[in-house]
Amino acid sequence: MQRPFNVLVLCTGNSARSILGEALFNMLGAGRFQAYSAGSHPAGRVNPFALELLAEMGYPVEALRSKSWDEFAQPGSPQMDFIVTVCDNAAGEVCPVWPGRPVTAHWGFPDPAAVQGSDAEKRAAFKRTLGQIRRRVELFLSLPLETMERIAVEDRMRAIGRVPSEEQL
Repeated sequence: MQRPFNVLVLCTGNSARSILGEALFNMLGAGRFQAYSAGSHPAGRVNPFALELLAEMGYPVEALRSKSWDEFAQPGSPQMDFIVTVCDNAAGEVCPVWPGRPVTAHWGFPDPAAVQGSDAEKRAAFKRTLGQIRRRVELFLSLPLETMERIAVEDRMRAIGRVPSEEQL
């Protein structure tokens, strides 16, 4: 097997959705993928509801941290194969220039950290968002990336971003 595919999951604050995406890619990718997450304006901390949910599901959370996307545009940073934005704000921002021309796509999800209400309602929002992200990650992981042309990968990644969430099914 070749080196793992590097995936960068981007959001504005890098505290919830992108963190969930990083954890899902790393766990479900089973060594085939190495995922990272970052934000254009990182919050500086991971949302505690995200950490709680991931830990409950048995995902490693110790290394998860909120960080700037500038960290991955520096010389010596891992070269990304794929970049996925998971919030509409990050998708509309001017990103750094990524070495190696990674394939990019936008997979928008509602922000569970923006949910107002009880802790139970917030936990439910995080669980719902995790399920939505998981669905798209699983679709992406099922692609035979090693044998696909770049343009086909890009088309499929973008199509995955249009897969409806369970509320729209």
